[in-house]
Amino acid sequence: MLDVISNHIGIRRRDMGYAGLKDKHAMTLQYISVMATHEEKLKAFSHENIKILSMIRHNNKIRVGHLKGNRFKIRLKKVLGVQKDKLDSVLKWIKKEGVPNYFGNQRFGTKGDNWEEGKKLVEGTLKMRDRKTKEFLMGAYQSYLFNNWLSKRMELNLLLEKFSESETEGLMGLSKGSLKGTKSQKNFFKIIEGDVMMHYPYGRLFNAEDLAVESQRFSEKDIAPAGLLAGKKAQSAIGTAGILEAPYLETLPLNGTRRYAWIQVTEITKNYVEEKAHYELSFVLPKGCYATNVLDILRGETLK
Repeated sequence: MLDVISNHIGIRRRDMGYAGLKDKHAMTLQYISVMATHEEKLKAFSHENIKILSMIRHNNKIRVGHLKGNRFKIRLKKVLGVQKDKLDSVLKWIKKEGVPNYFGNQRFGTKGDNWEEGKKLVEGTLKMRDRKTKEFLMGAYQSYLFNNWLSKRMELNLLLEKFSESETEGLMGLSKGSLKGTKSQKNFFKIIEGDVMMHYPYGRLFNAEDLAVESQRFSEKDIAPAGLLAGKKAQSAIGTAGILEAPYLETLPLNGTRRYAWIQVTEITKNYVEEKAHYELSFVLPKGCYATNVLDILRGETLK
């Protein structure tokens, strides 16, 4: 879309501004910015797959960091009455609790294995000259490590629902007392000693010390746990959280950071069209988050 419009008005693509990437297979809305001197040429723009809906003037060029979030509108088909009730119930849970912030399958390529090449690049068993492709593949491996860490933490959450703290410690290979103060937390995602926390929906990092206080702030959506994107300069978890993070703490030639492990789903609306058996829903996620995380929970719970 950027190429088509830049070619039409006769400018370089890099002279245009945009705030984020959209899904490849979807009907999407995107704000872009160009110099106001091109307004007349834009009025004459026509394309079979692209439509300019409106134009307004602004003092700033749009940049990637300006994106606040994305609104998703999704239609689920062939939803029967019993399934509709389950979806209503799960959406109620999601609104209260939130969802895990996995990287979606699309992050890992068509076959879901581009992280393997990234791993080989990190290990030095694969050479590649193209810098952008190289960084993209290593980034996929970085995302793969994050997803595996998050799966381990989800395992912990599920075990604490069924077992005592001491039993869960044994099952997770943790020392006695490591999970003290976790099971009583009212959130599904349990904060553990040494977790890296981040103010939500953005803010500074700090390590969790008082679990009762931090879990309460988490339930109030003031803070959220942040998982590791391995690399240089990334802040590490400590204590029990550091032990669970250690297997995914690799030295990557990329800048490391922390990524929210758990996110809130806001502005949820739903509508059931009974005569068509369509379940229509809309929700907003923070930037960089995948709608598939919401759909995976809906699908998994509905099929039970």
